[in-house]
Amino acid sequence: MTKAKEAAKPKPEDLPYRPCVGVMLIDAQGRIFAGRRNDTEAPAWQMPQGGIDKGEKPRQAALRELHEESGVTEDLVEFVAKSPDWVTYDLPPELLGKVWGGKYRGQKQRWFLYRFLGRDDHIDIATEHPEFSEWRWITADEMLHAIVPFKRAVYEQVVAAFRRYLA
Repeated sequence: MTKAKEAAKPKPEDLPYRPCVGVMLIDAQGRIFAGRRNDTEAPAWQMPQGGIDKGEKPRQAALRELHEESGVTEDLVEFVAKSPDWVTYDLPPELLGKVWGGKYRGQKQRWFLYRFLGRDDHIDIATEHPEFSEWRWITADEMLHAIVPFKRAVYEQVVAAFRRYLA
């Protein structure tokens, strides 16, 4: 890379965070829905999450993302809580500039906790644009061990915020 191109390349700290939501979906026992990402060979598990569309409120985005990633509809969940603050994470250097068109340094997320009122057969990860290859109910400690390392601090904050509702 030439010096001119290197100088024109934005520094990570100059890039904004992508506005995003996350959903912690829990069952009646307080276990967390976790999906195994289908875009990596590594066993990376996570909760539903994604970007907020233009003009969309965070809570609307959370319900949309939940449906898009798990097939779970709004009538099958009960709102429990939302995170008190937005939480952020930075992409690792090897992903910076490669995801989201290189426009963001990471994500700024608002998290929502919902209780699942349906049955397991209401969950369908074979959605129009599947993100997960499999799913399961897990404990908070299992979730913290299953998430990719660069998102672990966010998940620790989310678990801490919702701990009293969890198994």
